[in-house]
Amino acid sequence: MPEDVNQPAPKSPPQSQLFVYEEPASRFELLVRILYWILIGIVLVVYGILAKICLIIQWFVILILGHRNKDLSDFIRGYLEYSVHVTPYITFMTDRRPDVMPVKVRIYEEFPVEEKT
Repeated sequence: MPEDVNQPAPKSPPQSQLFVYEEPASRFELLVRILYWILIGIVLVVYGILAKICLIIQWFVILILGHRNKDLSDFIRGYLEYSVHVTPYITFMTDRRPDVMPVKVRIYEEFPVEEKT
């Protein structure tokens, strides 16, 4: 009998849907949000410029070598994940403040389950 049969399944990280309507809204948070926008905006602009440079380099890597560079791909993905991570706060969808500096998040796409007839 395999040893790992009695082992508990590893816990998956907590997940939350990003774009969900929230009724309560804080007026104080609305004022704080302006300062937070400036900080997030600076990070997004700098990160975006670096990601675009990586994108151009990645294009040449694919053109010349015929495959993608993992480090460049990871950096570009990190920018995309960060921009999606901060979008609900920037667009007034939530009062939950994201970190100003990029953190490791994963974005998943949910596909509808096709029913077999």
